Amino acid sequence: MGKHPNDRLQGTLDLLVLKSLASRGKMHGYGITVHIQQTAGDALRVEEGSLYPALHRMTQDGWLKAEWGVSENKRKARFYALTAAGRKQLAEEEQRWAELTAAVGRVLRFA
Repeated sequence: MGKHPNDRLQGTLDLLVLKSLASRGKMHGYGITVHIQQTAGDALRVEEGSLYPALHRMTQDGWLKAEWGVSENKRKARFYALTAAGRKQLAEEEQRWAELTAAVGRVLRFA
């Protein structure tokens, strides 16, 4: 059985969430998933079972702040926003991603 296309998301969820919040501002979890999916042209899908534990962890790590509010459809939702520590982490994650993709590119060009 081959890998599911979403397996490429493993290890990049923090980067995608942090970047989404940096570019769009405060969002609730569902909004984050929709933003990632639409921006990726439906090539990526973030599952709730991965997203919400990641949001909780990133909040505990101080990268995000969370507050309750009302969503567009008038439902109570938890909204997330980047903190200063989250912006610093985003820069680190972007640097690691650039290094990783450059290294993979070198291997692909060599082989």
